[in-house]
Amino acid sequence: MSKKMITEEKRVLDELLEMALDLDGHGLLTKHDLVKMKALCIEKPPVFTPKKVSDLRIHRAKMSQSIFAALLNVSVSTVQKWESAGSGKHPSGAAAKLLQIIDMKGIQSVLL
Repeated sequence: MSKKMITEEKRVLDELLEMALDLDGHGLLTKHDLVKMKALCIEKPPVFTPKKVSDLRIHRAKMSQSIFAALLNVSVSTVQKWESAGSGKHPSGAAAKLLQIIDMKGIQSVLL
């Protein structure tokens, strides 16, 4: 996808989210629908570097690799690879989204 197409897609999603927030402000959108709109419009999670993954696990989550792996529903070796600079592996998909939520809102946001 070209940079121009990505920029246009982001603009459209930003406008869609703004419209949803306006509708919610006037009581014309249910909370459930607003949550769905936010999920559709919010940017994709960033690429998590090995240092960022280990910082999140150690400082934000305050968990061992095994507990953190269980929380994210991945293997311990997967977390180890994410935290190893030489592996070239990084979280993607649902795991990256969960890490983004932990980074933004803290570990409690995924424990409840």
